[in-house]
Amino acid sequence: MKKWIFLLIIALFAAGLAGAQDDEFASERIRMVEKQLERRGVTDPRILEAMKKVKRHLFVPKRVRGLSYEDTPLPIGYDQTISQPYIVAYMTEVAGIKPGDKVLEIGTGSGYQAAVLAEIAGEVYTVEIVKPLADTARTKLEDMGFTNVHVRWGDGYKGWPQNAPFDVIIVTAAPPEVPQVLVEQLKVGGRMVIPVGIFFQEIYLVTKTESGIEKKALLPVRFVPMVHPQKGKD
Repeated sequence: MKKWIFLLIIALFAAGLAGAQDDEFASERIRMVEKQLERRGVTDPRILEAMKKVKRHLFVPKRVRGLSYEDTPLPIGYDQTISQPYIVAYMTEVAGIKPGDKVLEIGTGSGYQAAVLAEIAGEVYTVEIVKPLADTARTKLEDMGFTNVHVRWGDGYKGWPQNAPFDVIIVTAAPPEVPQVLVEQLKVGGRMVIPVGIFFQEIYLVTKTESGIEKKALLPVRFVPMVHPQKGKD
């Protein structure tokens, strides 16, 4: 009996430590939203609430977990990064996502942006060209209960035509120009938020119209390049 009591005490102590850590990160998320997002002009309450809720520290490697809520990109392996929180919020707000929208994300990475989108949109389809990242993000998002996120390993330049058209497309890596195939997968009236450029990059808002597209330059940025297709990826 004493052994069971001892084990119970250890279990409760471990749970207490885990809870304290989570509380610590919860306060960090609130600070992130207040200081990095609201003070820089992000106003959509759905986005602010989503970024208070989604645990960014679970999407980064343990070695950099202490920096999870700083306003900086972080390495996630395979020469890829998780975007800084402000850019995630900014691109999400610019996209003008409405409840029930079907969203395509190009560049799943760690899965963090997809998780934020899933709190706001109806369905999220996300494509990642690096297979280990796609597999890890899929498992993580499933384990966290995001049933409205669909992850695919594949060529982002091809989008996800089987589920087109999309209300919104968000691209989290920079191609040299806007891929026409992705434009074709937008609904008329749909929006694409995409960083474009090789060395000098800008985020563009691309709106599809009956007669073509309208492009608006928004913000100079620095993203990892959008990887060109290779064999083995559809």
